[in-house]
Amino acid sequence: MGLLDKLSGWLGLRKKEVNVLCLGLDNSGKTTIINQLKPSNTQTQEIVPTIGFNIEKFKSSSLSFTVFDMSGQSRYRNLWEHYYKESHAIIFVIDSGDKLRMVVAKEELDTFLNHEDIRCKKIPVLFFANKMDLQDAVSSVKVSQMLCLENIKDKPWHICASNAIKGEGLQEGLDWLQEQIAQSHQNNEHMND
Repeated sequence: MGLLDKLSGWLGLRKKEVNVLCLGLDNSGKTTIINQLKPSNTQTQEIVPTIGFNIEKFKSSSLSFTVFDMSGQSRYRNLWEHYYKESHAIIFVIDSGDKLRMVVAKEELDTFLNHEDIRCKKIPVLFFANKMDLQDAVSSVKVSQMLCLENIKDKPWHICASNAIKGEGLQEGLDWLQEQIAQSHQNNEHMND
């Protein structure tokens, strides 16, 4: 049973479609994280760099997930914005060992947060400070400071230290994300009553 199956069980929702956009610079570990989230019988053994984007669909007893794994290569980052409108949640992956490109990650994050389709949306953003197993990795607290996450006041966000290859830290992040999606779903139901 994959982590997304568990997530759908906790949500207790009836076949709700959940679109999750997975963003981050190239080589940050996005595809590896998504692979770990899939049911174990559908996981890939070899991970290759994403060109453009991949779409992964998962069904569970109560949820249908569509995860958009977006390439982080600079020439493909302009594709990200085409998926903002339909997203229910964002996973933003940061390579904690790549201090040199932390500035680029912050620029991309700021561009994302200021986009017209995201700016006024109360969409939950889960950050994975990935590759914590690397000797030169900075802590999730330091990543949060370098990206100025404390300035995000208008959307729920959470940062988790992770090691995608071993699956470490992913459960904590998914627990938080499922709670946010469930709250959002309940709020939308109350607004429709």
